[in-house]
Amino acid sequence: MSSDSAFPVNPPSRRPLKIAGIVGILVVLGIVAAGLTLRAVDARKLKTWTDAQAVQTVTLIQPLRDPHGPSLQLPGRLEAFTRAPIFAQVSGYLKSWNVDIGARVKAGQVLAEIDTPELDQQLVQARADLQSTEANALVAGTTAKRWEALRGTDSVAQQDVDQRTADYTARAATAAAAKANVERLIATKAFARIVAPFDGVVTARDTDVGALVNAGSGGVGQELFEVSDVKQLRVYVQVPQNYSPAIHDGTTASLSVPEYPDQQFTARVVAAANSVNSSSGTTLVQLLVDNSAGKLLPGGFASLTFNLPVSADAVRVPASALVFDGRGVVVATLGPNDQVLFKHVKINRDFGNTVEIGAGLAATDRVIDTPPDGLVDGDHVQVATAADRKAAAHG
Repeated sequence: MSSDSAFPVNPPSRRPLKIAGIVGILVVLGIVAAGLTLRAVDARKLKTWTDAQAVQTVTLIQPLRDPHGPSLQLPGRLEAFTRAPIFAQVSGYLKSWNVDIGARVKAGQVLAEIDTPELDQQLVQARADLQSTEANALVAGTTAKRWEALRGTDSVAQQDVDQRTADYTARAATAAAAKANVERLIATKAFARIVAPFDGVVTARDTDVGALVNAGSGGVGQELFEVSDVKQLRVYVQVPQNYSPAIHDGTTASLSVPEYPDQQFTARVVAAANSVNSSSGTTLVQLLVDNSAGKLLPGGFASLTFNLPVSADAVRVPASALVFDGRGVVVATLGPNDQVLFKHVKINRDFGNTVEIGAGLAATDRVIDTPPDGLVDGDHVQVATAADRKAAAHG
């Protein structure tokens, strides 16, 4: 075998290998380029997301004006329009009584009669004294006339005439006093009949037949009857000082009582004390309520509801919009260019979920609800869209 047969005459070509190597290098370069590009895109997305997260998202609410003014509910007490405790003006024993509690009476109607034996005897004596003094005055008058007729003669002295005239004058005065005493006792005897002072209802009877009755009131005598005019009732209520300007003559209130929980009565303000009780910080207000149906009871408890006028500057916001810090009570609003602006506000009333702002906030302000921690004046924020709020609601 020759040496030429051990090696091929035409060796294999290396070109395909070169091409494969070039392709492999290109693939590797493409993968590297793709990786670098993807990393750059991710880096840009991360930067964009980070920048977006740096600007806090807030939810805006609009302050609301209440079309109706706030209501003020206060406790009150009912009193009779006119109430008269009846005491005896003469002493004695109760002879009879004609009406009991709950009875309707007319002015002048006899409620009871008192037996007055001691007063009767005083009247008998006074009449006898009157007769005696009148007789003495008649004799003195006749004597004085006779002496006056003898004045022109020398038989009597002028001094004697003057004495007889003065004696008649004194006895006539004594007779007049005795007559006045009789008339006084007759007038006092008339009070043995206890009568109603006005039309009304007997709301108390504290005596009975045979009871000893002493004239006078307080510690001397006891109250026998009480008569009340209940066709309309007075209502007394203590109004806090800050509400007193809104409650004046003519203001109406809705009145309810425990015994008729589903029924409302209308009461009207007729008077106010125009002074503040220093211990309670309230002013006394008097109202009148019609009671022609007789459903309301004097002395009872009542609940009154006043509908106060709408304040021109008052708006309502959720309680979650308030911020309490070293600055006091503030509300975060969104000013021009979506920049945060904190405003100091004054709370008029707290309704629980909402509060009424009396000053510092306008109805046109854009209020941030539940402002995030760390917000300061001038911060830029973005407003949550409806989709954002829906997504947040669904967690």
